[in-house]
Amino acid sequence: MSHPAPYPVRLADEITRQLGQLTDHLSQLPPPQAAQVIARVLDPDSGVLGGVTHLVATGSVFAKAQAERGALPAQVWLALGRASNELHDITLDLDEHKDTLQRVGTQPATTAAKPPAPAPLVVRRHR
Repeated sequence: MSHPAPYPVRLADEITRQLGQLTDHLSQLPPPQAAQVIARVLDPDSGVLGGVTHLVATGSVFAKAQAERGALPAQVWLALGRASNELHDITLDLDEHKDTLQRVGTQPATTAAKPPAPAPLVVRRHR
């Protein structure tokens, strides 16, 4: 007889399922609504990305303690710490664009007779 998964494991599974649903909805939303959703997801304080970043940082603290006990290889702790740092940097980079996304999300659908000119895409170099 199998034991039911503990609540935190079920919660992680449910969050993953809901993220999939949100992704499906996002791909079908009109641009203003999609921009609103993206702005909320990217919010560093109360958004999904900030929450995931905090979760990975907490996992890194756990992994460090377990690595110090010898229960986990140090590489696990180092990988989680690196992921946490990179997510934090990404969160800061994307936070710069939150206001723009919110503004796009609140504009009426027909704001101008002439559509805005498309912006050229810029490729960023890795640091």
